[in-house]
Amino acid sequence: MSAANTRKSVAQLSALLQSGALDPQALLDETFDAIRAHPDQAIFVSLTEERAAEEAKAASVRIREGRSLGFLDGIPVAWKDLFGIRGLPTTAGSVVLKDAAPEEHDADVVAAGAAAGMVGVGRVNMSEFAFSGLGINPHYGTPHNPASTDVPRLPGGSSSGSAVAVAAGLVPVAIGTDTGGSIRIPAAFNGIIGYKATRGRYSMKGVFPLAKSLDSLGPLCRTVQDAVWIDAAMRGRTAPDVERGSIKGLSLVVPETVVFDGIEDGVLAAFEAALERLARAGATVRRQAFPIFSEVFALTQQHGPMVTAEAFAVHRHRLAGPEADRMDRRVVARARLGANITMTGYIDLLNGREKLIAAMAASVGANEILAFPTLPHVAPPIGPLIEDDALFVSTNAKTLRNTLIGNFLDGCGISIPCGAGDAGMPAGLLLSGLPNADDHLLSVGLAAEAVVRGEH
Repeated sequence: MSAANTRKSVAQLSALLQSGALDPQALLDETFDAIRAHPDQAIFVSLTEERAAEEAKAASVRIREGRSLGFLDGIPVAWKDLFGIRGLPTTAGSVVLKDAAPEEHDADVVAAGAAAGMVGVGRVNMSEFAFSGLGINPHYGTPHNPASTDVPRLPGGSSSGSAVAVAAGLVPVAIGTDTGGSIRIPAAFNGIIGYKATRGRYSMKGVFPLAKSLDSLGPLCRTVQDAVWIDAAMRGRTAPDVERGSIKGLSLVVPETVVFDGIEDGVLAAFEAALERLARAGATVRRQAFPIFSEVFALTQQHGPMVTAEAFAVHRHRLAGPEADRMDRRVVARARLGANITMTGYIDLLNGREKLIAAMAASVGANEILAFPTLPHVAPPIGPLIEDDALFVSTNAKTLRNTLIGNFLDGCGISIPCGAGDAGMPAGLLLSGLPNADDHLLSVGLAAEAVVRGEH
């Protein structure tokens, strides 16, 4: 099935669907066949077969009658298990919500996808309550990274199933959430595109929260072009309004603070090679120290992580009751730390964050884009992390380190595959922009993707 339609990009499928060369119902059948036949059954937690069949049939009729809703009509999509889907409980990767009441309405972005003609095939696995960057789930299983050729390796989290569903060739796009790196991390680990929008770019109505001050959304897909199309649909647009930029004259800033600490040689080599390709293609590259990055971690060290404070607020009743015994013990332990964060400490976090966001805006030019490794390491083996709590905690912290800076500073980012590191595993280059610089970031991503990948 190496040439299967399920392995094609959104844009490739769109061309086939809109031309009539491929019927949406046939594509849906192929998609479900691929999902059922795949050896890793921990990727999806539920399939929405009846709904998908109705949506695919409607798309087929529209396209055949010349009434297509646009370039996404008939395109399959999977949703992280945090998005409300009408008629299903939202389980958030946890067994304690299995008996929750079914949702009466779709989340706003799910409804927006349906309005664009997308065919929702089901919900994908994740770290329980989205509270880990590794993607391990003791309840529904841990999806295996399909790029691994030696031992089972991490998918990355918390949008583990979203990334693996795309990387394994089951769907062309899956939608994830990102509170500290949960889109960009699994994208980098699996060698695909992961775009985290600025918080608030999309409606969060109907999305189960982790930390509302940090939660953001975005697609995991095969190309930046696909991300641009999906971004438009998630905002209710009938067509994208992002222009393709140019590498010539592009100003890239490489932070020299924190993000290279403890980096693997292979990841560093892949990043530097991609950076050199961008420079040869006409980008201006400069390196700059960012004390602000160190201050983010100093502030967190002093008062406690904002994500932990807000996650504790969301789950405090659950953590104090019998449900805690049915949750991932590592999620419980981490969330309970939020009880130690005082109200004054939390307010100091908010005030400090506001100052750092302003300082960051003054540290780079309005059109400059930051470029640094998405992660300092490739996806590690799963086995030792399940067995060793201390290793789990340290690996989770290191995995989240580079990406959480963007969440804390309220920016946007897109991870693009830039080569391979140890064990031939994918490495990612992260392009990051200031808050609400999404259109410019996507424009730069469109121009830079082929060069970053080493295709030109």
